[in-house]
Amino acid sequence: MKEQNAKLPYLRTMCFALACALTTLPLAGADGELEPLPLKLPHPKYFPTPMPLPKAHLDPADVTNKGLRRPVFLAPKGITNVALNKPVTSSDPNPIIGDLSLVTDGDAESMDGHAVELSSGKQWVQIDLGSTYEIYAIVFWHRFDVHTIVFHDVVVQTGTDAAMGKNVTTLFNNDLANDVGLGAGKDFQYIETNQGKLVDGKGTKARYVRLYSKGSTVNSENAYTEVQVFAVPATK
Repeated sequence: MKEQNAKLPYLRTMCFALACALTTLPLAGADGELEPLPLKLPHPKYFPTPMPLPKAHLDPADVTNKGLRRPVFLAPKGITNVALNKPVTSSDPNPIIGDLSLVTDGDAESMDGHAVELSSGKQWVQIDLGSTYEIYAIVFWHRFDVHTIVFHDVVVQTGTDAAMGKNVTTLFNNDLANDVGLGAGKDFQYIETNQGKLVDGKGTKARYVRLYSKGSTVNSENAYTEVQVFAVPATK
């Protein structure tokens, strides 16, 4: 009996941990089935000489900052990248380098000619998904051809109108000082890698996805290699 009682605190801890883990799973689809996100990562970039870590507010629990593989993200079975080849608009209609279509061309490889670069200062890119979807994950790559680059003031929002004035949901915001003007965020900064940044969409219903940034630790310009939105058609 004493041995069984001794195990009770351990069992309670395990049950609590399991409950917490289950609450982080995305909402299941109509059939309730989940599967790993069908995400194909680009090739990593290797650098002969490590660069010093930039000064940034990094999450100590984010394994991607340590060069490790991100944990598997579960999403409704049959989910796809609904942003593929969808139209892209921007606060900078005349990019310095590249074309806005590169943002949703399905190619996240970090090579010359595969990214669009916008002017300095606060800028955004916006994707029109064409109709309303239930969004479960947004994955994006600014650029990872510099070993320890961190982009500033990254904000991800969804909405139901092109002007982002209706049903706006902020899914990610690491603009700690409210430099972008959308409110001070509480999310951590992160190092750009070939894994990109994955933001939980939480089943949010939206047609438009907008991403902000304001330069990086390398320069004041804003670059985007790829944005992918994993979603299913919205139910009424």
